[in-house]
Amino acid sequence: MKKLNTSEVIEKKSKFIGYLYEINNIEEVSLILEELKKEHKKANHFCYAYKIGNIEKKNEDKEPSNTAGKPILDIINYNNLNNTLIVVVRYFGGTLLGRGLLTRTYSKTARMLIEK
Repeated sequence: MKKLNTSEVIEKKSKFIGYLYEINNIEEVSLILEELKKEHKKANHFCYAYKIGNIEKKNEDKEPSNTAGKPILDIINYNNLNNTLIVVVRYFGGTLLGRGLLTRTYSKTARMLIEK
């Protein structure tokens, strides 16, 4: 596993921190999430998506359905990435963003990782 990039977006006092990893197997996903949860103990959400070969997975981590993991996975697929994990850590800023803005912000955070 290799961290390739990071990004950060602030939207209405919520902080979204993105991480892009090159991974070789599913076990690495658990290790990375464990480390990020130690690093960001006060974060509210750890949303992610990955693709390894034909295996794809997304996780919304208690965000509304298809507002976090799905847009992250869409970015992975749109860019034809493989052996890739994107995790977006969210610190809730106290203001609800609504489904549309929440989806756009997760997507933007993931897209920034790839564009750098």
